[in-house]
Amino acid sequence: MNAIKQNIQNVKERILSDAQNCGRSPKEIQLLAVSKTRSVKLITEAIQAGQYAFGENYVQEGIEKIHYFSKNRMGNIKPQWHFIGPLQSNKTRSVAEYFDWCHTVDRFKLAERLSAQRPSNLPDLNVLIQVNISKEKTKSGVMLSELFDLASLISPLPKLKLCGLMAIPALIKDYHQQLVVFEEMHSAFLELKKEYPEWDILSLGMTNDMTAAIHAGSTLVRIGEGIFSHFEGKMNETS
Repeated sequence: MNAIKQNIQNVKERILSDAQNCGRSPKEIQLLAVSKTRSVKLITEAIQAGQYAFGENYVQEGIEKIHYFSKNRMGNIKPQWHFIGPLQSNKTRSVAEYFDWCHTVDRFKLAERLSAQRPSNLPDLNVLIQVNISKEKTKSGVMLSELFDLASLISPLPKLKLCGLMAIPALIKDYHQQLVVFEEMHSAFLELKKEYPEWDILSLGMTNDMTAAIHAGSTLVRIGEGIFSHFEGKMNETS
């Protein structure tokens, strides 16, 4: 078994264990491999190991990878591409045209542009509202106090499918403090689900806080370090 495959298996076993420890089904929790800066060679190994959803932080890098795997198909497998980096107005067209998901919508203007720029021949773009749960001045995201109003504005837009919420809390090492923050996000998610029962994505948790995120109710964890951390991440490495 190669190292990438082993790492993915280890992460999935950790998801299984964490889910069982809090009485949840692991089937409720999706794994998103954060592949930013990682080579197509490593992504290919991840695909061969059964991982098909990838998160990219940089628009141009992500598009290059999307083009590569469009030209170098692996049987019937079509990777799913999530944009998870800060979204700027001048990048919305590229995200709308190339990605399957955008996790970082925090302003109506961005959603409006994504809606208008999504090609008519593509399925609706799946979007998440990013919440600044830790109220950090340097971090993107809408404040909880503004979340419900923003959701009501985005939800009717054509060519977008609003699927839930995402947050990247301030770095906290203590499990119990992590849990408090994540549970606040989960409470907001459940409250909004009363209005939007079709929502099914609460994107919380990375390698270092995944356990707390799962215990709090996350349905999608974003793992980069746990899968790719020990490998050279050269974008131009293809062999």
